[in-house]
Amino acid sequence: MTFQGWLLIAAFVGILLAFTKPVGLWLFALYEGRRTPLHAVLGPIERGFYRLSGIDPNEEQNWRRYAVHMLIFNAALLLLTYAVLRLQALLPLNPQGLPAVGEHLSFNTAVSFTTNTNWQSYAGESTLSTLSQMLGLTIHNFLSAATGIALAFAFFRGFARRNAGTIGNFWADITRVTLYLLLPACIVYALFLIASGVPQTLAGSVDLTTLEGAKQTLALGPVASQEAIKMLGTNGGGFFNANSAHPFENPTAITNLVQMLSIFAIGFGLTWTFGKAVGNPRQGWAILAAMTTIFLIGVGITYWQEAAGNPVLHHLGAMGGNMEGKEVRFGIAASALFSVVTTAASCGAVNAMHDSFTALGGLIPLFNIQLGEVVVGGVGAGIYGFLLFAILAVFVAGLMVGRTPEYVGKKIESREVKLAVLAIAVLPLIILGFTAIASVTDAGLAGPLNKGPHGFSEILYAFTSGVGNNGSAFAGLTANTPFYNGLLGVAMWIGRFFIIIPMLAIAGSLAAKKYTPETAGSFPTTGPLWTGLLIGIVAVVGGLTFLPSLALGPIADHLAMIHGQLF
Repeated sequence: MTFQGWLLIAAFVGILLAFTKPVGLWLFALYEGRRTPLHAVLGPIERGFYRLSGIDPNEEQNWRRYAVHMLIFNAALLLLTYAVLRLQALLPLNPQGLPAVGEHLSFNTAVSFTTNTNWQSYAGESTLSTLSQMLGLTIHNFLSAATGIALAFAFFRGFARRNAGTIGNFWADITRVTLYLLLPACIVYALFLIASGVPQTLAGSVDLTTLEGAKQTLALGPVASQEAIKMLGTNGGGFFNANSAHPFENPTAITNLVQMLSIFAIGFGLTWTFGKAVGNPRQGWAILAAMTTIFLIGVGITYWQEAAGNPVLHHLGAMGGNMEGKEVRFGIAASALFSVVTTAASCGAVNAMHDSFTALGGLIPLFNIQLGEVVVGGVGAGIYGFLLFAILAVFVAGLMVGRTPEYVGKKIESREVKLAVLAIAVLPLIILGFTAIASVTDAGLAGPLNKGPHGFSEILYAFTSGVGNNGSAFAGLTANTPFYNGLLGVAMWIGRFFIIIPMLAIAGSLAAKKYTPETAGSFPTTGPLWTGLLIGIVAVVGGLTFLPSLALGPIADHLAMIHGQLF
């Protein structure tokens, strides 16, 4: 570990904290439907969209209507993407003449990008045409991210409103987020990437001669536009197979830092938006403090392990940190930080191969996803996931003090607690259940390239990533098979929407309740004690569930590595 490495981590956190309130203010304006400086230009487009679609943005929806409209919208997008991929060979903007994508891979990819997972069982530059990248994938990067933020707004309204039967309008929320946040931010972001050397062209490839005189073909395409929303929307699906390790996606140390910042920017801002929405910004800062603490612990462990290196190689006389699977232009610190950022958020973009990390270094990215990706998390999904844990935390606090639990002025009763437990329990049940199926069937065991604990970790990481809507992978798993494409597709759909529905039900229940003012007997939910309780609940509820799988995978792999056994 080096001073420069810790300075990078400190600068990263410091910049994010400085941007938290400005980003939160902009998000709060969209949450309330207020006018922004961009309305003068984009307002007519928004109003035109409402007229063409027959939508009244002022018509409020209860939680059931909000959920139904959200599901219909996402199902339609899934079918659109599936059709684009299956008809790829017949559609324009296919300069390489690529064939249609197969049935099971098209299903997996369509579900993956609809759910903001962006798991990729294929190499983008050799599988998808320019049109498929733009119409099939990039459009999802915008709309799946906008869906997550819209859902967070709906949940905020559940806490903020009193005696109300509605939680907003899904179509208005998703339109405002896309028009006034994601599109303008990504235009600026893409221009920065183009200036940094990221390609943005409709050409499919370019032929060149290397310094050695060999002929080489480099894949090109509209990379910068996809890269911008890939990071800002915590999508993670790379234009190229090497993702953000590829120099055409992430060419310099500066672009690497900006990509990491953009992954967390909206998630940090939403914590402040929540505090503002419920009339107490300290509530948002308390949540952010808990998230940041867990994040920094994870970064410290990963950086320590990767800087320490592989003890097997040390015994052979090769000293130094673990550079396997890492880009020299980034180094250990930036690679370790990126890995924790991308898995603490539901991004899944990688600038180093997690499969090549040390056993305990790879455990932290895996563990981040298994917590439910609530440590900042995906845009929108992270904050509403963390608030589910907050409901459990106040319930536990209520048991300790013998009072009906309250949170931000709303009594938390049995209905809310049961729904929160239901939403949180989905992840471990599906992750462990599907991992078990893959671990005992011939089709599942044909996937991992490694044997023993590390091979198990590859299977476990795949289903953890799918259910957690992350999309990163331990690269040793051969996942482009009917078994994995099908089962992972189902896992991604469950991991996204089986959490959203209970969450929206909680929002509707809370919105209908009256405001309960704090009293001397209320448990405080803004100080260090509350932050510590939040961290403990996330760690215990989200962590202990997975101890059996962790013992079988990364921990066993670490013990094997210490004893000089290579798997």
